[in-house]
Amino acid sequence: MKPSEERVQQLPHLVRLLMLLTAAVVLVLVVVLTKIYGPPAASTPVAVEDEATQGPPPAGSYHRPATPAPDTALIPRTAAGRQIRYGRELIANTAHYLGPQGSVLHLTNGMNCQNCHLQAGTQGFANNYLAVAATYPKLRARSGQVEGIEKRVNDCLERSLNGQPLADSSREMRAMVAYIKWLGKDIPKGKKVYGTGFMKLPYLDRAADPVIGKAVFAAKCQSCHGPAGQGQQLADNSGYQYPPLWGPHSYNDGAGLFRVTNLAKYVKAAMPYGATFDHPQLTNKQAWDVAAFVNSQPRPHLRTTHDWPDISKKPVDHPFGPYADAFSVQQHKFGPWQPIEAAHPGKSN
Repeated sequence: MKPSEERVQQLPHLVRLLMLLTAAVVLVLVVVLTKIYGPPAASTPVAVEDEATQGPPPAGSYHRPATPAPDTALIPRTAAGRQIRYGRELIANTAHYLGPQGSVLHLTNGMNCQNCHLQAGTQGFANNYLAVAATYPKLRARSGQVEGIEKRVNDCLERSLNGQPLADSSREMRAMVAYIKWLGKDIPKGKKVYGTGFMKLPYLDRAADPVIGKAVFAAKCQSCHGPAGQGQQLADNSGYQYPPLWGPHSYNDGAGLFRVTNLAKYVKAAMPYGATFDHPQLTNKQAWDVAAFVNSQPRPHLRTTHDWPDISKKPVDHPFGPYADAFSVQQHKFGPWQPIEAAHPGKSN
């Protein structure tokens, strides 16, 4: 056989070999380009179930007792005392008087003030009332105005109880203000005592995660608040034993607890039922993630176009723009918040 004929017979084999080499090169290029320009590879899944079943955490650093509230047995047996006791009753059983079936007015969504201000506003780091009388009136950045206690009470009625305001001169408003002032009667003006407000809670080094929080909620919260966050009503339907955490009967998106940092601090110090700030039942991660889950669920909307007239005063976790920075709504709501704080020296949650 002539050499020219041998080369002709080998040609198909060479063509196939060239095609295989070309395909291999293309495949390598695709892999390389995908790694360089493609979406980032999924990170190792967080151990959702591990976090959901952790706890209670070891004892923390909050060992000293919160400033105690006055003993209600010492409320005087006078007309002023009756007003104070009525104010406490309104805080503890708001729905009975002001709820959908209220005996006085129908203003609120069926929750009680003490669903968020535990033990009628006296439990440490659970929205405690003790320093209110000492620190109000005060300028609040949310409204841009000096507010008295009456405005603060109505903010709670309109936002946390998704209802309507009371007249400042009404018997009910006067009674609630009298009770709040009585709780703070021994606190010097301008002083904020230990146990009021929210406890400190270090930021996560990542965004708070609603997906992980859903598992935490199922493990730690839904036995009281229900699988759909609907809460548990009292037997006579006059209010809630355990309040709804989302849905049409819960707090609206203008409430302070709709901020993830506020809710995380609150649940860390007070939830599940029986927890206290010095004997918590949730780890820090659980508190952050379950707060992110609860506040990612649907709830009533409140038109708040007049809130934060100076947008530079908005907290780092305020969930609605506009902002005085370029961080996204998602990052403002769920974090991570450290970069936002770093961009605004002196601002915190």
